Amino acid sequence: MTVESTAASKPRRSSKRTSAVKTAAKTSAKTPARTSAKTSARTPQSSEPELVQLLTPEGERVEHPDYRIDLTDEELRGLYRDMVLTRRFDAEATALQRQGELGLWASLLGQEAAQIGSGRALRDDDYVFPTYREHGVAWCRGVDPTNLLGMFRGVNHGGWDPNSNNFHLYTIVIGSQTLHATGYAMGVAKDGADSAVIAYFGDGASSQGDVAESFTFSAVYNAPVVFFCQNNQWAISEPTEKQTRVPLYQRAQGFGFPGVRVDGNDVLACLAVTRSALERARRGEGPTLVEAFTYRMGAHTTSDDPTKYRADEERAAWEAKDPILRLRTYLEKQGAADEAFFTALEEESEALGKRVREAVRAMPDPDRMAIFDHVYADGNPLVDEERAQFAAYQASFADSAEEGK
Repeated sequence: MTVESTAASKPRRSSKRTSAVKTAAKTSAKTPARTSAKTSARTPQSSEPELVQLLTPEGERVEHPDYRIDLTDEELRGLYRDMVLTRRFDAEATALQRQGELGLWASLLGQEAAQIGSGRALRDDDYVFPTYREHGVAWCRGVDPTNLLGMFRGVNHGGWDPNSNNFHLYTIVIGSQTLHATGYAMGVAKDGADSAVIAYFGDGASSQGDVAESFTFSAVYNAPVVFFCQNNQWAISEPTEKQTRVPLYQRAQGFGFPGVRVDGNDVLACLAVTRSALERARRGEGPTLVEAFTYRMGAHTTSDDPTKYRADEERAAWEAKDPILRLRTYLEKQGAADEAFFTALEEESEALGKRVREAVRAMPDPDRMAIFDHVYADGNPLVDEERAQFAAYQASFADSAEEGK
């Protein structure tokens, strides 16, 4: 499904300035330098932050002065289908890991709206730099879901050609893809293209030096890049309040470009805000930081146990804001989808799960010698020596097997 742009809006940038620095200076002269943990402010963030929202958790459509969107019923159904199938694939991958078919899996449960909304805002010629959790964005870029699983099964280093879908390979190193995206965007600008680049990262990665460096370079060189931060509240076991004293989107101001916070569980708002940021980049107005305020419903990865650091009540509160349920409620209220649509989608979902299961179990073992291929374009004597040593090591197992007969 392709959603065409209906407006080119600028992200809202706050013009309010306060005299907080002056006030703090006066106060410090009257109070001791040390303050107790009880009296010091933990964070300015509230449990209900101000953000761009077009669809409430109750499925009610609302308007925003800076971000407008007008979608047909078919386009709305397309967004719903994307989220449902992405969640189904994600659930199947989690189950496969539990069954020993995958070594690890990073679930996107709860973040479908942030990924599908932003993913559908992209043009074909835009380029995506993901982390390791952007399964919904991969879906939007046309990457076969089964190709995402090869790396997690240990049979390849990424099962797709990045240039075929303008979707880079998954990046495990936290935050490094923002530098890759910035460099690529600088190249796009030098080439004179009007395409844009988007880099995905999480709230925990926002504390990495790589992210700060990418902000600096993108601002100074006016790079056409959108930094899309999925703030899912938890950097593994650390809450966002231990990552920052201000809302994440406000960090962009210190680097000289705008930031905006969007309801990450509202697929319509994520689509509208990301589209606006991408259009701004294409017009040569530089980078934008989008903070999608969402929630990781599951574990950080399948090796994590979130019950050790999160309360059940917290998850229950966010379940009421489920991105898929709110869009379904809206579709039903508007008469934009009938029971036949939902039934057919459920059948399609089950078929996808079956296809994923069969594809994973049928994946062939990797060629052990392939790790030496493509290290250098024209070969290298040291790599050749290492290849020969490894081949001899592998052959020794075969010799031992023969001797034991």
